[in-house]
Amino acid sequence: MTNKREDPMISNVSSPDAPPPAGPYAQAALSGGFAFLAGQGPFDENGQRVGATFADQVRRTFANLETVAQAAGSSLANAGRYGVYLRNPDDFAEFNEIAREFLSEPLPARTTIEAALRGFDIEIDAIVVVPGDR
Repeated sequence: MTNKREDPMISNVSSPDAPPPAGPYAQAALSGGFAFLAGQGPFDENGQRVGATFADQVRRTFANLETVAQAAGSSLANAGRYGVYLRNPDDFAEFNEIAREFLSEPLPARTTIEAALRGFDIEIDAIVVVPGDR
């Protein structure tokens, strides 16, 4: 028995330049003019953890999100919402400073949650608008 959804309104996006999914999910799903980007962390395109410092991990995570957003025909500049998962809530202020390097006005909505991440300090997901008829 297969659980195959037959909805032509949803398509998957992937990029070989971003980490491969660690389970049965897509790097992004396109539907209704939006790209729903799966959570990304500080991993290279082979799935190996990178980033010696929290700041390095944040920058790599945002870079991975941008790569997937571009593969979907968009960019983080078109983010309407993003979710941040921090292993240590004490990193909140540092995260905010680094996030300004990747996001601009008008800023997207955001939720930040403390999470029991194992072996890395940050994960971020996002929803971006996909311009045009993609």
